[in-house]
Amino acid sequence: MRRMTMLAGWFVWKSLRVENSQRALPPQIRAWVEARKRHRLSYAQVQMARELGLNPGKLGKLSNHGQEPWKAPLPQFIEHLYLKRFGREQPRVVTPVENWGRSAAGNPARNALAANARSDQAGQGSP
Repeated sequence: MRRMTMLAGWFVWKSLRVENSQRALPPQIRAWVEARKRHRLSYAQVQMARELGLNPGKLGKLSNHGQEPWKAPLPQFIEHLYLKRFGREQPRVVTPVENWGRSAAGNPARNALAANARSDQAGQGSP
């Protein structure tokens, strides 16, 4: 009986362990990696949520559509907010979360955000 509880505990803690590749990431980016896995989001949806200014630790409140049926599932909610705010369905440049903190030439997520912002400003056309 004791062995079964140890094995059950091992399986529980196995999923909570941080991989060696994630230890090199800053804590802010690691939070987005964990949120992507926990809420089953795609790279594009994580990038959209970050551009919208959502907090990765608070996404659980938004993804409660099982107990609160009036809420949309989290991926659809993020896509709806992004379309409403930026006027397009996805970012033009999608960068995987794990690569955000590893670029030697700067932060690619920040570069992607800047590229998306520049394309938004270019589309508005200020005289």
